Amino acid sequence: MDPMKDPHPLDGVVLHELKQLTDPRGAVLHMLRCDSELFSKFGEVYFSEVNPGAIKAWKRHKKMTQHITVPVGKIQLVLYDDREGSPTRKEMREYEIGRPTAYVLIRIPPGIWYGFANPGPGMALLANCADLPHDPAESESSAITEGPIEFHWLNKG
Repeated sequence: MDPMKDPHPLDGVVLHELKQLTDPRGAVLHMLRCDSELFSKFGEVYFSEVNPGAIKAWKRHKKMTQHITVPVGKIQLVLYDDREGSPTRKEMREYEIGRPTAYVLIRIPPGIWYGFANPGPGMALLANCADLPHDPAESESSAITEGPIEFHWLNKG
């Protein structure tokens, strides 16, 4: 699904279209500024390469808010809300994000399960600007085939 056409994202998830300034020499890609309403504080920035056909799922953070975009390639991003008391509890959203057609920033609040896969033929690069530095004790992981989430990766037509 085109993330910018989702009228009802999961509670607390924000979808924000990003600027791409292109010319024949290459593109300048915006991600997140300190004066953006989405920015709270800086924890760390990291990049995750996703090889063709690779799946990286499932994970959720207890305190960390993530700001994810894909400047190279495309990924299938899946979000699942298992938070007690959330108005979107037990709901899932699936997005295809990346360049050039879906260059967006997706803000993922704490408590949302997420995973991503690369359905394309080339490597994809995910960038995350998180509000906290990585701490293994602050996150939780579940195997692709375990836990509360049923999803068939890369089998979408």
